[in-house]
Amino acid sequence: MSTTTDSQVQARDFVAQSDWPDVSAMISGFGDPSLPASSALVGQTIDITYDNGWMVRHEFHTDGELTWTFLEGDDAGAAGTHPYRAVEVRPGIQLVDVLKGEGPRTHSFTFVLDLADGRVTAADSGITIADGIGRTNTTFLSGRVVGTGEIEPRRRSDELVGKRIYYRYSETERYEHIYLNGGTFVWHCISGAEAGLADVDETKAFELADGIVVFFWKEGVMPVESFLVVDLDEKRSVGRMFCWENSTQSVVHIPFDSRFTILNETTYPND
Repeated sequence: MSTTTDSQVQARDFVAQSDWPDVSAMISGFGDPSLPASSALVGQTIDITYDNGWMVRHEFHTDGELTWTFLEGDDAGAAGTHPYRAVEVRPGIQLVDVLKGEGPRTHSFTFVLDLADGRVTAADSGITIADGIGRTNTTFLSGRVVGTGEIEPRRRSDELVGKRIYYRYSETERYEHIYLNGGTFVWHCISGAEAGLADVDETKAFELADGIVVFFWKEGVMPVESFLVVDLDEKRSVGRMFCWENSTQSVVHIPFDSRFTILNETTYPND
């Protein structure tokens, strides 16, 4: 288990971007997620409409494979069988991560499905290659299970703003996040493959349920984009990181979960 001390952290210095490791260095440190894949969707066929005009049928064959068929939209008629992982983030709420395509055409399509009301919030992360350099890009979609009502995009959340949270992703990987405002946070690696690294990056947070938010961040130095659920009541997060590793010309996809501690919460004086 990681035993990094306050003095060790304080003794570290700034790490120049040229000295940062590849994103793939985190893979072994994060290891396999501790939460098991959910089998709650196995055997179900679920049709979801999205606000971009898609209607997609999801046939969950096992807890690791589904068939995805476009019923409406620009790709109507297209179908494929893909690996996926679902995790129950709370009873009746599933986070589903589908990997489709290969090489630079790979997409991590991740969505949060509320089985009680049929609402869906999704992040479609793909890769753009320009001048030989790949960057991750994410499109957000709101959806609804067919027959459960109209699409209702989730409202932005400020529930994380002001909090400083210490995340334990594995026996070795420890990070802290400081949420500055509704669209910006600081991450800092306390221990693990990125120990000493820190940056300020773009975020988005959406209301999901009481004490639980859907959270996204886009890194500026690394080509990483992450989509997850943060449960402030249970003190855990569940999600994935996704990017194109330029040094190896390959996809990096890291599913994860964590346990965390809220270290403090900042409030500002009125003067």
